Amino acid sequence: MGPHPAVAAIRLAVRRVLHDVLTEHQTDPAPARDAQAPLVLVACSGGADSMALASALAFEARKLPVRAGGITVDHGLQHGSDTRADEVVGRMTALGLTPVEAVTVTVGREGGPEAAARDARYAALDAAAERHGATAILLGHTRDDQAETVLLGLARGSGIRSLSGMAAISGTAGRYRRPFLKIDRQTVRKACVAQELAVWDDPHNSDPAYTRSRLRHEGLPALEKALGKGVVEALARTAQLSRDDADALDTWAADAETSVRDEAGALECAKLHGLPPAVRRRVLRRAVIAEGAPAGSLFARHIEEVDRLITGWRGQGAINLPGRVEARRQGGRLVIRQG
Repeated sequence: MGPHPAVAAIRLAVRRVLHDVLTEHQTDPAPARDAQAPLVLVACSGGADSMALASALAFEARKLPVRAGGITVDHGLQHGSDTRADEVVGRMTALGLTPVEAVTVTVGREGGPEAAARDARYAALDAAAERHGATAILLGHTRDDQAETVLLGLARGSGIRSLSGMAAISGTAGRYRRPFLKIDRQTVRKACVAQELAVWDDPHNSDPAYTRSRLRHEGLPALEKALGKGVVEALARTAQLSRDDADALDTWAADAETSVRDEAGALECAKLHGLPPAVRRRVLRRAVIAEGAPAGSLFARHIEEVDRLITGWRGQGAINLPGRVEARRQGGRLVIRQG
């Protein structure tokens, strides 16, 4: 008798990602692990999604030339979070993962509590990957998480890139992998029940003080009630279509950027004005980020203000942007710098 269908689904998703990692690193997928085998880490909070992912990674890694470990990040935002982090370390160790560690971070305030926690978490994961020499880090985001991300982007009016949601592969050198983006949250939870995995339900996930929590427990159910089932799947499909379009426009913008700079590298307003709006705004966004603005705190409204220095010039002053970056029009040039 084979594994439960939910367990089989998550293992297959992880197996495909591990094969991709081995192919990219030109490693023969034969079950002969050694110290030189690629190390794949799972980012595990102890919740159902990440525990299912940790279990699937441990199972599949035993059959491949892959070393499998785990990292849990203690954000220090709740009483007893250090104890829970230790418990997660114990659960990952019991699954056979190694190395395993808990990392404590300090969460700032920039961009709001959710964005600040995310920034701190990814910084810790990046540092852990460098410290252990990890080839990839697996994240447990599901199709439901993708749908929520698309709706949040739509609500913020952040443009097609936000509508594209989370990428299956992202980060430096494709470090982050999301095997579950085509798997719904219910399937993942069923896999945990079938394997009798102990999971922890983060109270923040049901706290109405957080935007994503309200969307998960109120917004999406309301949409499904009004529009019928299939909303989550449709939103996830929208994410992929939007990502394809956004990738094409980003490539166009990268190619166009050199053509709108003068010999000294300054952006020329007249040449920027001649670009299609979608391409021009991408060129501006790239330029602002290059000068130090955090990408996660840079929204469409910021870029629209900068764009008006090109398309609606009325002698206005400098535009203040996240990361203490400012943009101003000066002598027919767009000057962007950290002040």
